[in-house]
This record gives sequence, C-alpha cells and structure tokens, in this order.
Amino acid sequence: MTAPEFDPALDNFRAIADAIATLFFPHAEVVLHDLRTQKVDYIANNLSKREIGDDSSLEDMLSKDVSDRNIGPYEKLNWDGQKIRSLSSVLRDSDGLPLAVLCINLNISLFENAKAALDLFLSPSKLIPQPDSLFRDDWQERINTFLHAWLRERQLSLNVLTRDHKRELVLALHAEGAFKGKSASNYVANVLNMGRATVYKHLKEMKG
Repeated sequence: MTAPEFDPALDNFRAIADAIATLFFPHAEVVLHDLRTQKVDYIANNLSKREIGDDSSLEDMLSKDVSDRNIGPYEKLNWDGQKIRSLSSVLRDSDGLPLAVLCINLNISLFENAKAALDLFLSPSKLIPQPDSLFRDDWQERINTFLHAWLRERQLSLNVLTRDHKRELVLALHAEGAFKGKSASNYVANVLNMGRATVYKHLKEMKG
C-alpha cells in the first residue's frame, strides 16, 4: 500500500499527535485520519499496527449532524488483547467543516494491573487487629495519634509549625501523659525537628 503524500494543511495536527504520544510514551498512540481522503494520514507511537494510508471508514464524520468536538472516552481491545481507552477529536477547517479526526488511544492495561496489585496489597481483609501483647504499651502510636489529631484540628502540618506551635504541642502532649514512655522526649524532639534540650526546657517551665 502506497502511503499518501503529507498534506501541509494537517501538519500542525501531526505535531500535536507527536507531542501527545511523547508525553504519554510508551502508553499512548495518536492516529490522525484525513476525512477528505478517508485515509489514515499519520500515526505517532504505533500500538495498533495500523499503517498510514489504511482506510479510515469515517464517512459519518462528514455529516453536518456531527456537532460533537470530542467523542469518548470509550474502550476497545487492541490486537494483543490489551485494553485501550480512546478519545476522538473532530478537527475542523476555517469554514467549520470537518477536516480530520485525531484519535488518542491509551493503553490502560498496565494501569489496571498496577491498580489490582495495589488493591490486593492494601486490602484490609489481610489485616488483623493489633495484638494486645505487642501494642498495649505502644506510646509511639499514641503520640502519633494525638499529634496528627492536634494538627488536623488546627489545619496545620508538621513542616509549617512555628516555635510557638511546637511549644504548645509539647505541653499538650505532656497533658496527655505522652512523656511517660521511655525515650518519649527524644522521640517527640525528632518528630518535631527540635532539640531535646528545648523539649526538656518546655517541660521544666510547665513543672515550674
């Protein structure tokens, strides 16, 4: 099959096809159909094994009733059984007449496999309740739970805490009995990115 000569009128669309295929490489194919010739004009990152010059069979797109600019997304199967999600854009000339169709074909099988793996890995059915024998005295988790509840109530995050915030938080943790755990002061100092001496200073001020 002889490939058609490139029409300069579609050159900008070919550049767009290359840009999209490059951005989503290697998962996206972009096919440009010339509605005037009803042939495939250009293919960027060929995944479908179609060829330039293949019949497009898009005569219906020439109808004046076609008002949609974008059609899709819709799903189909590729030749290798991979699932493809596609979107077709009707491109018009300066007179508003349909000139070409740009089809973006995204291979989503890899993403679906990754999602299935993550769903399996994160499935709550694989979890068991925390064993009392291990977590009865888990002061670190209690500190973490209180700390993030405190932050949520004030709509703060650890990386924006001021010196006054940290002092207030140390005192709040003390009121909750957080410093009864062995090495709790060191842990709080590390989490809040402050010196241990500063933590001790705040605690001493409170006791004083």
